[in-house]
Amino acid sequence: MDSQVEQAIQIAFDPRTDQNLKGQAYDFLNRLRGDRDAWQVCLSLFTRTPAPGEVVRLVCLEIVNNAVQTQQLNPQSLVYVRDSLVGYIRQWYTPGSDNLDTPGIQNKLTQTITYLFTALYSSEWPSFFDDFGSLAGDASSIGTTNPAATVIYLRIIGSIHDEIADQMIPRTPDELKRHNELKDMIRGRDVSKISVTWQEILSRWRQIDLSITEMCLRTIAKWVSWIDVNLVLNQTVQSALLELAGQQGNFDAESKEAKARDAAIDTFTETVGKKMPSNDKVELIRYLNLETIVGQLLASPALTQMRNTPDYDTDLAETVAKLVNNIMFDIVKVLDNDSVQGDTRDNADRLLQVFMPHMLRLFSDEYDEICSIVIPSLTDLLTMLRKNVHTKKVSPSTYSVMLQPILDAIILKMKYDETANLEDDEDDEDQAEFQELRKKLHVLQQTVAAISEDLYIGTLTQVVSNTFSRLDSAEKSTLTWRDLDLAMHEMYLFGELAVRNGGMYAKSVPSSVASQRLQEMLSRMVDADLANYPHSAVQLQYMEICVRYVQFFEHNAANIPRVLESFVRFVHSENGKVRLRSWYLFQRFVRHLRSQLGNVARMVVQAISDLLVIKAELPENRDDEDISSDDEGQSASAAFNSQLFLFEAAGTVAGTREVPLETQIAIAKSVIEPLARDLQHHLPSAMAGDPRACLQVHHTIIASGSLAYGFSDWMPGTKGTPPPPEVSEEFVVASEATLTALESLKQNFDIRNAARNAFSRFLGVLGARVLTQLPRWIDGLLSSASSNDEMAMFLRTLGQVVYGFKADISGILDQLLSPLLQQVMSGLSQPLTGTDDEVQMRELKQQYLNFILVILNNDLASVLISTANQGNFDTFVSTLTRFSTDPSDPQSARLAFSALVKLVLLWGGPDIDLGGTPAAVLPGFDDFVKQQFAPLPWNLLSVGGFNPYDAQIRQILQEAASLQWTMLRKLGGGYKSQLDNELRAMGASDDGVTQYMEAISGNDILVFRKFFANFVQQAKR
Repeated sequence: MDSQVEQAIQIAFDPRTDQNLKGQAYDFLNRLRGDRDAWQVCLSLFTRTPAPGEVVRLVCLEIVNNAVQTQQLNPQSLVYVRDSLVGYIRQWYTPGSDNLDTPGIQNKLTQTITYLFTALYSSEWPSFFDDFGSLAGDASSIGTTNPAATVIYLRIIGSIHDEIADQMIPRTPDELKRHNELKDMIRGRDVSKISVTWQEILSRWRQIDLSITEMCLRTIAKWVSWIDVNLVLNQTVQSALLELAGQQGNFDAESKEAKARDAAIDTFTETVGKKMPSNDKVELIRYLNLETIVGQLLASPALTQMRNTPDYDTDLAETVAKLVNNIMFDIVKVLDNDSVQGDTRDNADRLLQVFMPHMLRLFSDEYDEICSIVIPSLTDLLTMLRKNVHTKKVSPSTYSVMLQPILDAIILKMKYDETANLEDDEDDEDQAEFQELRKKLHVLQQTVAAISEDLYIGTLTQVVSNTFSRLDSAEKSTLTWRDLDLAMHEMYLFGELAVRNGGMYAKSVPSSVASQRLQEMLSRMVDADLANYPHSAVQLQYMEICVRYVQFFEHNAANIPRVLESFVRFVHSENGKVRLRSWYLFQRFVRHLRSQLGNVARMVVQAISDLLVIKAELPENRDDEDISSDDEGQSASAAFNSQLFLFEAAGTVAGTREVPLETQIAIAKSVIEPLARDLQHHLPSAMAGDPRACLQVHHTIIASGSLAYGFSDWMPGTKGTPPPPEVSEEFVVASEATLTALESLKQNFDIRNAARNAFSRFLGVLGARVLTQLPRWIDGLLSSASSNDEMAMFLRTLGQVVYGFKADISGILDQLLSPLLQQVMSGLSQPLTGTDDEVQMRELKQQYLNFILVILNNDLASVLISTANQGNFDTFVSTLTRFSTDPSDPQSARLAFSALVKLVLLWGGPDIDLGGTPAAVLPGFDDFVKQQFAPLPWNLLSVGGFNPYDAQIRQILQEAASLQWTMLRKLGGGYKSQLDNELRAMGASDDGVTQYMEAISGNDILVFRKFFANFVQQAKR
């Protein structure tokens, strides 16, 4: 069997093996892994002499390891495995041995020994640590006589921590209990002996291989969190830590010296991070003399002379940053504890003053990774100071000396470094990471502002002012885009403080000191002509600021022409990022200021008219990272979506009352007519199947809708009015051109989508003119090719049309309703083939019912029973009755019951008493209701999946109750008798029937709705 296993492993992992033979070998190994006794063969193979090949030993050990880990072995088998592996280690890990295991096998062997430890240490293997410690050597020889055994011993100690004490590994309650018991046993039995081996290794660290010293330090750093800290605070360990951490020299990051040094610092970090009372923690930091250690490390050549050079030791800087972050975290925690007083607080405060410069040095490091390490402790510090100011009423001036360097460091860290290149798309990932850092820094700045608003305002004002002043001084030549970007970025953020209380102005004067400063900055920015600075970052910041604080320009209209001119340059920029971003921001800017642009509207539109030309580009079949157009990394689709903002901006500028009517007409005509001609030109090719022509038609239709949306954001049914009739008439041209394209290409999904988008936007400019075109819109948008999702979206828009033009739409709706409902019914009857279909079907049902309710709620119900639509009435009613009893779609069921209630209210006649005769508006409607509507509430209860305790089902029940309550008042005693019989047929008692009749006969429908839902819940128990 041994030879079979060995041969199978060799075949499976030999790249030269025939694939069929390899497959057989894999099948054999898979069966072997499933065999509960396979570990015996594999253990024998692993420990065999002479040893088999590397891959054979590794696979065999992995199978043994799995058997131990998954607890497949009984205690006797575990002991057998233990004896075999310990014997193997004693045989192989001997002084002077040259046949050591590879790191991969050592890792797996260590893991297996660790699993054996967790299973046997408490009873069968109390000598665990003694056994491996004796292999490593006695106090005078450990680490030197048998380095291999020392390494495996330290590996095992580290692995045991990972298995039973690592806080980052999730564990079950039973595992936690078992591991805590193991830790208690170790602390009681062996931890003092283990600590002696650490001390012996560190006491002779200069004579021992530094890789062993590093491993020793790593294990101490792990164990210190759960053992008595005094075991690692003796003079031997501390002296070694100080010597190792303080090593001087320009070590390579991968050298043994550097790794040992970093491990020593990490040991300090973990020791400081150990949980303990405040007084003990402060004394620990002082005892470890960490202020000297950190000071020496930060002053070392690796972190001073090598700073700003390629040889800068970032690994050391990160290691020191972790230590400082832990120290500062604990100091702040002590100071934030009101119960800590006296010497402890005084010492903690002194330590804060000592370590603050160290933290700021690391926070200001050129490498953002190092800066980010200390952000958590800086955040904690600022949070504590803010709490002291706002809760304990400490004066902000108390912290000025501390806050000023902190704020200065934050601002400086906001600046791009000298290597940043925003014009290079390959740096996009680095830029994204820097923007994330800026967000974190912004949070810190906000906290500083909350502590001392005056200091924040003064500092930010000075930063922006000093930078802008250099533009007019001899220092202009030394001013870089990075300087301007920083000032403008801070200016952008500063405005949050200036406008936080509702705006930049209060009765036309600055609303606060911050607002006044911001306005001064904005004036300075415009006067400095920063828009002409030749760098994309500055230009982008300029636009973002102008849009964000557009309120400034509303009160300083004299600056608008200059900024508009800048925007016109930006929208034509050769830089793709600036150009595309400016198209959106330009639209935002003119939308806010459109009431002040009446006298320059035509000039503005003419200035961007060359960009109001559609040139559709088909996407190229390339990898995502290679897709590009002339827009520097922007896809053709993204460029077109941005271009739509220009069409909207043109409409926005022209569509205000301040623009003379003849100018509005001229602007609309100047944009619409080229678009209409373009549609006419490309339509034949599109009809012939030319994909680029189809895309051109699609884009042109969307652009027409965007122009319309800019002209008027009014919608039917809302306050306001559409544009003047003369302007609307121009958009009829655009609408007709779109309809012609839709009618010719209505089988094309993208064209239908574009047309539906344009239709919803044409409503705002066409007003009632759209009604004469409505049959054509419906025919085009609800074609045989339309999906349920398309129909649902169009019904939502159509419902708005009906609501908005209810006084004028009756005749057209009467004409359109039957074909419209037939198309919807066709969609509702489609088979469902997946989750997406179910979602679309549900949405179509809900929009259909909402559309019916719009008709019923706006005095248009007569179209449902007109001569033209009578033939579809039964089908229409059947949808309501069917949907109302489908609890799988609670929203549709509720809407269906609402529609039924509305039908009864409209056609059931006046309310009558129980002895009265129904006077339905429609002859025979009372009998129809009793036959068709009355059973529905009870039918709902018998449907599979009905759960009266579900919140959504309860809403359906309340609507069903409204139907019963309404029917009783329209149908009188006849319905009461029918209801009495229905209740008794369901098993209701005389008292139950009486209570029910009293509830439904009451005057408050809300009371009965609640009663009915509770009644059903009780009946279903």
